[in-house]
Amino acid sequence: MSRLQCRLLAATRTPVSYSPPTHQYVRSFSQTCSKRDEPKRTPSLLSMLPRSIQSTQPRGPPRLGASGGGDMSALQRILAQDSIAKARNQPTSTEQILSNEDEKKEDWGPPNEPFHFHIYSHKHNCHITVTKPNRGAIISMSTGNLAFKKAKRGTYDAAYQLTAYVIDKLHQGNWHKNITAMEVVLRGFGQGREAATKVLLGTEGRMLRDKIVKVSDATRLKFGGTRSPKPRRLG
Repeated sequence: MSRLQCRLLAATRTPVSYSPPTHQYVRSFSQTCSKRDEPKRTPSLLSMLPRSIQSTQPRGPPRLGASGGGDMSALQRILAQDSIAKARNQPTSTEQILSNEDEKKEDWGPPNEPFHFHIYSHKHNCHITVTKPNRGAIISMSTGNLAFKKAKRGTYDAAYQLTAYVIDKLHQGNWHKNITAMEVVLRGFGQGREAATKVLLGTEGRMLRDKIVKVSDATRLKFGGTRSPKPRRLG
């Protein structure tokens, strides 16, 4: 201590106690050690399952001699069911729960509006689009997506294969179960117009043919406007 501090203490004559600053750090260190030594609580196996599965489990205190046995048996039963569902190529319990929630949340539009099967065919290509009642597209493809090139895209065979492929994709997505009414919208006078109708009336369209309630033509016609280009003359 300096001489100035000694004179100040002698003038006040008050007892001064010095506390080493290490006690505060030791206390905080002991507290952190005690927190680390506390055992961590591990969640039960039943709490890790989805809520819908937890609600099916019996509630109440566990039986004597069966602590944790109920959780293990429930988990083993669910895992066995999931493995069987995977072997049969069926959705598991968790996938089914998520898919049901997504179906409930999705809004397809007004219930009176049908699904739409648009067929746009011209001399160079053929486009097919299937939409929901709210005009949201389910699938949209053209003959170019089936590896047809250049002039082959506008042929009858290309449009036939495209329509069959689109209907097969709808069957794989189980859309034939959700579609209750469907409207076929034709546009253009290409070769794909007749090819698509042949597929819908054939064996490929047997699942959707009974659900067609309306057939409309949306071909655009010209009224007035600018003059058309000069027709091509060969020879």
